[in-house]
This record gives sequence, C-alpha cells and structure tokens, in this order.
Amino acid sequence: QGAVKRQALYACSTCTPPGAEPAGICLACSYECHGTHRLFELYTKRNFRCDCGNSKFKNLQCKLLPEKSKVNSGNKYNDNFYGLYCTCKRPYPDPEDEIPDEMIQCIVCEDWFHGRHLGAVPPESGDFHEMVCQACMKRCHFLWAYASQLAVFLLVGMYLPVPPLTKASSLEDEGIVLKVEESEEQKKEIKKESGVEHHDTKEEKQSEQFNEPSTSSGSACKFLQKFPMEIAETTSEFSFCKLKELQSKPFVKKDTATFWPSNWRNKLCTCEGCLKMYSELEVQFLTDECDTVLAYENKGTSDQETERRDPLMDTLNSMNRVQQVELICEYNDLKTELTDYLRRFADEGTVVKREDIQQFFEEFQSRKRRRTNRMQYYCS
Repeated sequence: QGAVKRQALYACSTCTPPGAEPAGICLACSYECHGTHRLFELYTKRNFRCDCGNSKFKNLQCKLLPEKSKVNSGNKYNDNFYGLYCTCKRPYPDPEDEIPDEMIQCIVCEDWFHGRHLGAVPPESGDFHEMVCQACMKRCHFLWAYASQLAVFLLVGMYLPVPPLTKASSLEDEGIVLKVEESEEQKKEIKKESGVEHHDTKEEKQSEQFNEPSTSSGSACKFLQKFPMEIAETTSEFSFCKLKELQSKPFVKKDTATFWPSNWRNKLCTCEGCLKMYSELEVQFLTDECDTVLAYENKGTSDQETERRDPLMDTLNSMNRVQQVELICEYNDLKTELTDYLRRFADEGTVVKREDIQQFFEEFQSRKRRRTNRMQYYCS
C-alpha cells in the first residue's frame, strides 16, 4: 500500500543485527516472515513502508509480497531500529536500570524517552496527550511561542510570559526572549514611513470597544491586541499569522521537553508562511489531527467493534418476527447437532477432516428435508 499514514512496526535483530542497515517490518510480516526471529517492538510510526524482503535483507524474501522496491527512500530510521531508546541509548526494558520510570514518545521524532531525561518532570499522565522532546523543541523553536498559551504547565512560571521591558537586555543565555516596547512617537514615524497614518476615527473607536473591526490596518492591529488568540482565530474578517502575533509578545524558552493537551494542534497557525515553514522543517503532520496516536487507537477500537458485531444479530434485525423465530430454531438445531457430532471425535481423540464436515452437512440437510416433508399445513 506504499507508505502507511501510521502503523505498528517491528525491527528484526536476527535479519538486521547491529552494524547492518536499519529496517522496519509491518505487523503482518512479523508473523508471516519473522515468526521465530528476535524482534524489537517499535510501536507506531508515521509514513513508513515495510522493508521486509528488500535489499536490506540479504537472505530473506517476503512471503506476502516477494517483489518489492529495493529501498524505501521515504522511510526515516533512528536508534529504535536497533532496540535503543532515549538520549541514554538504552534498551527497553533495561535489565541494568533499577529506577522505575515510564517511557514517553516524542510526537515529532517519534523516539521514546525516560521521563527523567526530558529536562522537566512530566505532568500526570492524564494531564497531557502529547510530548515534544528537547531536541525537537530546539529544531522547531517556533513552538515556544505557542507554549505559554497551549502547553501544559509543569513548573511554576515555566511557560509564563515575561513582562514587557522598555529597553533591550542581554538575557538570551538564560533562555528569555525579550521584546522592546516602542514609544508612541516611534510608532507614528513607522506608520508614516509605511504610508499608513493613524487617524482617530469613529470607526476605530468602535473597534476599541470590541465591536466589529474596521478594515484599516491600524485598527486591525488594535483589535488583535485587545482580543485573545481564541477569539481572533474565529474571526474571518482578518487574514493574519497567529504565530507572529504570539511572537510579538515576550515568551520563555527553556532547554526542556514540552507537554501538550488534546486538540492543541488545531490551534497552530495555517497561514501560507507557516505552512511553508512546516514543510521546510518536515513537520507538516503537526496540523493533522488524524496523525495523532490517539486518533490511530480510536480507529483501531472502532474497527474492532465492527469486527465483533454478530452477523447473526445483523441478519435477525433485517427480518420480520416470523422469519426471526424460524432462523433462531434452525440455528439452535444446527448448533446442537454439530456439537453432538464433534463430541464423538473429541471423545475418541481423532482428527476432524474435511470429509467428516461435508458428511455432517449432507446428513443435516437430509434430516431437514425429511422434517419439512412431514409437516402438515392447515387453513381456516
């Protein structure tokens, strides 16, 4: 099927030992082609195509699909494919690690990390749904602008915005990003240079009173400053970048992982500039709610419930009462006679063959015809 959006994967250390090229196999191939091999469970990964039987496997041909591409260039690999996880590069479970600790998966790089190696104490498991590790927060530094409003609070003041200052300060080493507050004279000069001069009109006064915003760029900025992000993002009157709006305010950056609640992804900006940035950073999936592990699990649960549905009950629901009674009687007769028939084989310890089953159904149909022919029908 090509690269599957999200699926459970395994790595075979028997076929691809340390030193060999990393490779991942799907659940079906783990049963059919690697049933007796030593496997590492990788849990789920996104946009991955099964490698089983391709050029990375020197002496193995896939039993399910023998003809495969030599290399899956779209696949991404890490130390997980050698059974190593976290920044400590240890196996899981680790026989030498006596410290009880849970493993949490980063939703960007999809590596697994010990809770104590994330730079911050993880919240209770029920308080967050996704985690972004330290390395991915450095690479996707734009997420820090969202953290103060969206991320789950861990330590007091960790994501609290810093009060605005009137002059620049060299505190970047402490991980604090500061913004210089402009004076009114500087703002007027900037507006004159850009060709947009501010006028105190009746329309703008209405904007300041939280009515419908005017179409001028100056009043639009005032409207966005007065309204929180949650209200502004529902306003279709403006085409603006939510990220720039957040970056215009002071925010804190730390060398830690971040923890995020459910539905935080749909709060990310999807303007043209941000979509281009996501593409360059190869994190387009952040705006896709269906990419989450929770969505994958919910789909699996839904599929299982569909498979568990009783076909007999579905058939009964489509019939009238007379047909339902007839079907139930026929079903009970079949169940009783088949159970009695198979019990003989169990008592004798003999194997049930295809011919035995065929003989049973022939005799069952014959008895059914005899019962039907003896029925008498009366009418009034």
